[in-house]
Amino acid sequence: MNHPKHIVAVSGMISHPDGKVLLIRGPRRGWEFPGGQVEEGENLIEALQREIKEESGVTASIGSLVGVYSNIKTPTKLAFGFLADYVCGELTTSDESLQTEWVTRHSALQRVSNPIVYDRMKDMFDFSGQVIYRVYTSDPYQVCKQCFL
Repeated sequence: MNHPKHIVAVSGMISHPDGKVLLIRGPRRGWEFPGGQVEEGENLIEALQREIKEESGVTASIGSLVGVYSNIKTPTKLAFGFLADYVCGELTTSDESLQTEWVTRHSALQRVSNPIVYDRMKDMFDFSGQVIYRVYTSDPYQVCKQCFL
């Protein structure tokens, strides 16, 4: 019997006490917020904390769930977007982050060129307490369904 194979991923918008947010410039999608795949045996929070640390050198406290995103194009992916707060650490780079930078909220969206990342970042900035659920395909990006949970 073939079991479905889904990638589970997490991402987070990390806010600094000065009001800026953390962006990384990755090799594939350009400017975005930290995140990545959940490894076997990890929960979502642990995975996000690990990804943030690996990609930026920063420790963050994970807060509200903002969105659940289903990419229904193979390989299918289920992604969870969270808000987070900076705790400590100095910015560093990695293989997954060519640059790391604290930027103003205003300039953050202007830097993002990937439409999937742009929509998720907008969700994070506009978060009112209601979790959004979006079903989409990539290449080309097309939203199939969107609602609040």
